[in-house]
Parts: sequence; structure tokens; C-alpha cells
Amino acid sequence: MAYKITDDCTACGTCIDECPVGAISEGDIYKIDPETCTDCGACADVCPVEAIHPA
Repeated sequence: MAYKITDDCTACGTCIDECPVGAISEGDIYKIDPETCTDCGACADVCPVEAIHPA
């Protein structure tokens, strides 16, 4: 099950460097590619606004 970034995302960029498989793409609200995501949770652990949750 992939993680999902909610509308609470502030596009701070903290999660991008944490993703070991490059599943996160930039935007006004960042997005996680569910096909690439390995469900490791590293992004959710570092999100300062807790905008990343299991889908």
C-alpha cells in the first residue's frame, strides 16, 4: 500500500530527499507515485506538517 500526500502539504521539500526510490514529485502539493512507492514510510517520518499517510 503506497503512501499519499494530503492537501496539508506545504511543498517544503523535506520528503523528497528521504525517498529511497524517487517516488515523490514536486508541485504545489507534492505527489507520490503509487507504482514506485515501496511503503517504507521514510517520507511520513520527516514531514513537518504530518501531511503524508498510508493510502
